[in-house]
Amino acid sequence: MTHAGPDALPQAFFLLVDPGQRFCLFHAPQGPVLKSRVLYLHPFAEEMHASRRVVAQQCRALAADGHAVLQIDLLGCGDSSGDFGDATWSAWVQDAMLALQWLNEHTAEAPTWLWGLRAGALLACNTTQAWHAQHPADQLNLLLWQPVASGQQQLQQFLRLHAAAQWLGRGAMGEPPEQRLAAGQHAHIAGYSLAPTMAAELGPARLEIPEGPGQVVVIDAGAASPAHLSPWIARQQAQWQAIGWQVDAQAVTVTPFWQNVVESSLDTALDKATREALA
Repeated sequence: MTHAGPDALPQAFFLLVDPGQRFCLFHAPQGPVLKSRVLYLHPFAEEMHASRRVVAQQCRALAADGHAVLQIDLLGCGDSSGDFGDATWSAWVQDAMLALQWLNEHTAEAPTWLWGLRAGALLACNTTQAWHAQHPADQLNLLLWQPVASGQQQLQQFLRLHAAAQWLGRGAMGEPPEQRLAAGQHAHIAGYSLAPTMAAELGPARLEIPEGPGQVVVIDAGAASPAHLSPWIARQQAQWQAIGWQVDAQAVTVTPFWQNVVESSLDTALDKATREALA
């Protein structure tokens, strides 16, 4: 694998799947030594778009430190094939597995990290489970930015957007999305079509990982100042340590960039915590 110069642009390509294709960006590592391989998994729906600029800045910073970073647009997201209404949680896990395989085939051997933001952190955990079932000898590490506590929490937050739009007079009255999903129909929320299969698979998803060894870095990037670790993350940390993982959970105060309509910039504290974790 060749290493990029300081001004190198990321490599854009499509990862072929059956059917369709997934858009990817590969940030080649700078410097003579490959420190790690990193797969980034984006958050859910509009949070993906709101966080693009911050994530791109972090990817470039990690590549400058000698890490190989791969971004993938999951099924129905970004520039990948399909519509959001085609997406299912199991299909997203398979997309992440294919991206991991690409990293294994196109980069030198090095510690491998799954880096997820919000629901992407949940997907990183579920992908680790799936990968370990097929490759039990492989060790994966996890970098989790502001993870959601569960798929049910993410789903409830997303469904609340429909109620908020109606309260503001921006949405048409009609059958509640929960009823449409229960009836096996797509629900239309904040410009997105949510498939009943996605809702059924996302709801039970948990931050569960197989037995270690491995490393988990959790960055609780909340808006509170001074920064403090959420109690549920502290409990999760103890559970992961009990099954053999080395866990570093820390809190930083940042603007919730995944919620902002106006593009944000990478926070210095978040960047520092991330780069030190992978160093």
